[in-house]
Amino acid sequence: MARTIKVNYLARVEGEGALTIRFKGDKPSAVELRIFEPPRFFEAFLRGRAYLEVPDIVARICGICPVAYQMSACHAIEDALGIRTDGTLRALRRLLYCGEWIESHGLHVFMLHAPDFLGYEDAIAMAKDHREWVTRGLGIKKAGNAIVAALGGREIHPINVKVGGFYRVPTRTELSVLLPALETALGDAEMCLDWAAQFEFPAFERDYEYVALRHADEYPFCEGRIVSNKGLDIDLHAYEEHFAELQVPHSTALHSVVRGRSDYQCGPLARFNLNFDRLGERARDAAERVEFVPPCRNVYKSLLARMVEIIQAFDEAIRIIHGYAPPDAPAIAVTPRMATGHGCTEAPRGMLWHKYTLDETGLVEDARIVPPTSQNQKCIEQDLWQLAPTLAAMPHAAATRRAEQAVRNFDPCISCSTHFLRLAIERED
Repeated sequence: MARTIKVNYLARVEGEGALTIRFKGDKPSAVELRIFEPPRFFEAFLRGRAYLEVPDIVARICGICPVAYQMSACHAIEDALGIRTDGTLRALRRLLYCGEWIESHGLHVFMLHAPDFLGYEDAIAMAKDHREWVTRGLGIKKAGNAIVAALGGREIHPINVKVGGFYRVPTRTELSVLLPALETALGDAEMCLDWAAQFEFPAFERDYEYVALRHADEYPFCEGRIVSNKGLDIDLHAYEEHFAELQVPHSTALHSVVRGRSDYQCGPLARFNLNFDRLGERARDAAERVEFVPPCRNVYKSLLARMVEIIQAFDEAIRIIHGYAPPDAPAIAVTPRMATGHGCTEAPRGMLWHKYTLDETGLVEDARIVPPTSQNQKCIEQDLWQLAPTLAAMPHAAATRRAEQAVRNFDPCISCSTHFLRLAIERED
């Protein structure tokens, strides 16, 4: 007998996909998370473009996390050109990244994922009974957007980021006016963590390999070594020696694996587990107050990790603004040369690795971009594989909701459009 569960117009992840689970008897024989959006060819049409164009072009890959693409691109090109941004320019980049983490995590927690835990179809329905929390969530996201707009020139696809720094840096006044809203939103975020910690989290654990950047003394944004809880500890230039991308027939997105091993998880829960000791005091105290501490292997609690990171981002943003003095120049001088450079930063959804080869005039000869959702796709499939027997035994509607929720744990950014997930469970005699 065959059983099919369809989820039409799934509107709480970004992108288009379908899921099929096949059974032989009572055991799953295949799990396929199919990504069927057409390839977008960003790496191909970067070839022949000037290095200064790259940050603005790659920002268009994602309307939710454009800053991540700009930062990874800038770091990779600056690596190729032998320059490094320090001091105030580095702090401003971290501030810009704080804004993106806040707005992206805020969108996911309150609009996309919380309805799963509270039994609502969407955030609009949830707002009827939980208006206070949705209002706080919107305020949190708005505060993050304000940071991005102040530094990036606009909230979506910022236009002020350049290799070597910025085209223009803000005045003290332009940043200090953000402080009242940021301080209010920080307090709201702490209350929202207390609220979210009361959700009923499904009992689900796997022995994940968590992978993230780790910095000597900071919670990771733009710099650090690539580490894992399974012993990996490498420089980002060695990424290709330790990770591989594999083509699978059922998806236009590549699967990533640790060479010699298998799937891994990147993103907020990986960062939290690997960098808890790098959190600021306020974020760490908030996590401990709700008894959310590492090690945590329940991926459903990634929602709590996002809330902790929102608190961390607000706290750091406020500190940076209080200590801000405009630099002498908005960017450091750059001279093109023939070279290859690598960059890796922590996008809201996980590690984002870039590699560029430039010719002697600074034109891009080759580009490679490995986004976090591609890295997590095989991990999502493995979660669904483990969850499959539970889904098969559940009523139709409940199985559908649980499968959706399992995918949303990773906040997959398949694209920036509405999406469509079809879940089919098939049994074979």
